[in-house]
Amino acid sequence: MSAHSRIVAVDYGTKRVGLAVSDPMRIFAQPFGVSSQDEAVARLRQLHAEEGIEVIVVGWPLTESGKEGPATQRVQEFINRLRNVLPTVEYVRWDERYTSEEAKDRLRPLGTLRKRRSVDDVAAGILLQEYLEDARVTKPPDNRMLR
Repeated sequence: MSAHSRIVAVDYGTKRVGLAVSDPMRIFAQPFGVSSQDEAVARLRQLHAEEGIEVIVVGWPLTESGKEGPATQRVQEFINRLRNVLPTVEYVRWDERYTSEEAKDRLRPLGTLRKRRSVDDVAAGILLQEYLEDARVTKPPDNRMLR
């Protein structure tokens, strides 16, 4: 992939999928909207065709105690679906605990909390920003990255 290919984050939900995309320099995460599962796959396919995607960071919904459960199985099924469509992309599972709450906290002062749809792409943006910041640090990867 080129140096300008993107890194994308996915906040998977059974009704909506929040997306975020890095800038070409891979410094900032930008919300990329909320879609149905089918629309999200199509949008990622199009982005990959137009600009390239090197990594997709997928929110991994561990339980509060850090264990996998039924939600992680649903997310893994979505990752498998993405792998069938975008097989050359690297997939990283990222601990997403508390990102939706952090997204709500960030949106509340803006008065946009009523618009639930924006929480999902802001949560994806938080995941991606954490990943981008972790990738720039020279220490071993943060324990939120789960392979």
